[in-house]
This record gives sequence, structure tokens and C-alpha cells, in this order.
Amino acid sequence: MAPIDQTELEWLLDILNKYPRESLRKISKKEGIEYYRLKRTYDKYYGKYVFVSAVYNIVKLGLKSYVAFLSVPKVELSSRALELLKNPFVAHITPIFGFKNGIQAILHIPVEQEKYIPEMLSKYSSDFEFYEVWSRERKEKVKFGKWNYSYEYAVLMDILKVDARTPMKELEILLGKKRPTIKFMINKLIKDGVIVGFYAYAEHLEPVYDRSFIGIAGDIDINEFLEKFRDIEIKVGVLKPKGYYLEWFFSSKDDMGSKILEFSPYVEKLAIGYLDMFRDLNNEHLKTRFSRMVRKDGKGYRSILEF
Repeated sequence: MAPIDQTELEWLLDILNKYPRESLRKISKKEGIEYYRLKRTYDKYYGKYVFVSAVYNIVKLGLKSYVAFLSVPKVELSSRALELLKNPFVAHITPIFGFKNGIQAILHIPVEQEKYIPEMLSKYSSDFEFYEVWSRERKEKVKFGKWNYSYEYAVLMDILKVDARTPMKELEILLGKKRPTIKFMINKLIKDGVIVGFYAYAEHLEPVYDRSFIGIAGDIDINEFLEKFRDIEIKVGVLKPKGYYLEWFFSSKDDMGSKILEFSPYVEKLAIGYLDMFRDLNNEHLKTRFSRMVRKDGKGYRSILEF
């Protein structure tokens, strides 16, 4: 592969975040960029290092987010990971070692099936815990939607999640629909608030972060905490009814011991996540997740227990 020019790559990312689904010729015309320069850069990076993905509001789809921690023997990690990813309601998995040695799983669960989560998780481990998690504090009552679309919408959502720039001709083949129908479907998902946007990102570069500290904090001043570590990339989830999910990213080349000492006073539970171990499994799982969640007759979700 051609060597990566970081400046060139970031230039393409900026353009695609501004015009995530427009054709290169339209982008060239709107931005006054020489078309062949744009195409050369695009062909060099897109689909290899740069990707564009749809962002979904799962609340509109009647799904609620949970984070689960499962104890799994080390020798069974790979086989248990494959079992978990057969279940499309498991959104993402990470091997962890700490307060639980095993697997962390992000779950997207239909609200009417929440009561089945313990039974679902017990299929994979006899020792687990789970928390409802939100991306931000919500004081207002949340109104959940439902799956009110045909099965083809689930297939389309899978495609747009993996590559939102999939050419229309390819979409016609994959969906068995004509261009006007596909445009209508995409616009409907946007109008309904299911698609909240598209974002361009880089992957398959030399990893900056391949590890993370995963912490569960109960009583913490979150604003003070984030201010103290404002120069560190930290993901925050709000747990219900109380507490925070905290994940801060670092490299395996860093001094892990000093970082544990630095962060552990702020959390009650701590684990180390190995972000690189299941990356390929997660990426493959993503390609068909929605189309495996939804019944083919379009009448709602399958059961989280049938996998």
C-alpha cells in the first residue's frame, strides 16, 4: 500500500465529514477542488483507511443500551466471544481483566425485552453484572419508538453503518430496489430521526490506543473529574439509577501501573480492556447486526433469547 500522508488523510476526513454522501464531482464543484486531485486522494485512502458510517438514534428504534461484564475463563475467551456475537443484540465486545476477568459487552435491548437480560447473559456466564447506560444525563422522560419498517430497512441500515458511501448501483443490487425507492428509504430514516448523521473516521492506522481503563464510579463529581483529566480522551456513560461508566484510552506501550494508581481512586470497580483482540470479530459482526435483529416479516424484533 502507498505510504500514509497524515495531512492528506486528515484533509480527506474533513471533506467527507462535510459531505459524507455526496459524489466526488459534487464535492469538487462545491469546494472548488480540482476533481482529479480529490479522486486520487479518495482512491488512495477510502475503504482502506478512511470510512464513512451512519449514526443511529437507537431510542427511536425502541432499543435501550446496557453494559454487561461477564466472567469467562481465559481458555474460553475466543469461543465465548463467538457465541456472544451470534446474538445481534450484543453490539460490541471487549476482553477485560480486573473486577471481572472475561468479557465486557455493550447490549442494545428492545425495551419490552429488558426483563430477559439476566436469562440472556446466563447463557454465556454464571457470573455477570449489567447496568443501563446513557450517553448523557436525561431529566425528561424518554419516549421510545418501535421497529416500524420493513426488513429491507434493516439491511439498508447495516450497509450504511459499514459504508455510508456505498454506490447507489450497488445498493440497488443488494436491496433489490430502484434508486427512487432507496432515496425515499434513506430520507425516511433521516426524517424519522433514526439516522442522526454520518461521520468519517480513520481505521487500520498504527493504533494510538489499544487498551482502555474501564471503571464504574458511584459517587463522583463528574465535572471535576473531567476537568482534572481534560487532556486525556475519556468516554463517559451515565448509569441508571446512579453512577457513571468511565473509559479512558491509552497505549499498551504506556506504563500501566502508574495509570492504575492515577485513575483507581476515582472508581469502585476497575478493569483493563484489550481493544485490539476482538476488533476483526466486532467489525464482521457489524455487517449484518440489524438484519439479524429484525424479523423478516418486518413485525418487530426477534427474541434476545433465541440465539
